[in-house]
Amino acid sequence: MIVILKQNTENARIEMLINKIEKMGLSCHYSAGAHTTILGIIGDTSTVDINLLRANEIVEDVKRVSEPYKAVNRKFQPEDTIVRIPGSEGKEVCIGGDFFCVIAGPCSVESEEQIVSIAKDVKKSGATLLRGGAFKPRTSPYAFQGLHSQGLELLLTAKQETGLPIVSEIMDLSHLDLFRDVDVIQVGARNMQNFSMLKALGHCGKPVLLKRGLANTIEEFLMSAEYIMAGGNSQVILCERGIRTFETFTRNTLDISAVPVLNHLSHLPVMVDPSHAAGLPWLINPLSKASVAAGADGLMIEVHNNPSAALSDGAQSLTPAQFNSTMDVIKSQVLFEGKQI
Repeated sequence: MIVILKQNTENARIEMLINKIEKMGLSCHYSAGAHTTILGIIGDTSTVDINLLRANEIVEDVKRVSEPYKAVNRKFQPEDTIVRIPGSEGKEVCIGGDFFCVIAGPCSVESEEQIVSIAKDVKKSGATLLRGGAFKPRTSPYAFQGLHSQGLELLLTAKQETGLPIVSEIMDLSHLDLFRDVDVIQVGARNMQNFSMLKALGHCGKPVLLKRGLANTIEEFLMSAEYIMAGGNSQVILCERGIRTFETFTRNTLDISAVPVLNHLSHLPVMVDPSHAAGLPWLINPLSKASVAAGADGLMIEVHNNPSAALSDGAQSLTPAQFNSTMDVIKSQVLFEGKQI
């Protein structure tokens, strides 16, 4: 349910209305936009008397929301959410709104020399966050599974060397304490509907990058984000990474239409991972350009200093030189779209 408030309403009166709603056992999301102030009521609103709410002097209108997702719904918050991540030298890395962000790094952390070298290269090219897998979900049980806690320690070393905030994927709730110094916790496609994990991340106090599942609908994707936000964590980033279709030429099929659809339905920032979508390094450049044109708020790109020797996903990784060339194209297009990078 959405309560639209009249303009120039005193804060004290708004607080009184919020308290009244919360006493009914409901939670209230307050959103003050440039032209509209909205209270989003979350919970079982079937017993709420709409006419009684409308009768309140500070209420302009009351509407019921038919979609099952509430907190992530743009109707609840018309203004874009901007996720802010503390960076080096007191600077913030911002994702969403007029801010564009590029996350880059290897699929897996393999050694200190490897991750520090790549971190320096991607920062030089313009990336503002460093990605790296410490716990790796692999289809084969015999494939490289990551360095686990040692991999996280090496990521922190790279952060100290470059100042880049770090992004890494969590595989199991039992590892949550190990991620206390990770700046953005990534939930991979295979865990998109791991609801116990999503609930816990709703209380973690860190930005969460949530990837769409291989065969999940957009509504299911948004409902997973709702689990995180329902726990009180509003710092959620959606990531389209390609879905499984009948096409076999690419690793997955990038659902480019998902970007404007998600921007229409939700206020959360939307990123695209062209590396996992394509599985082919020469496709990263055109898919990145398409993502920017479609309205993406950022990109996540895999970069490795020696792709042919990578322990995981080397076939889809760019070299630092290739990444630098791609960034030159992305920067000019992002500026053309009127965003900051």
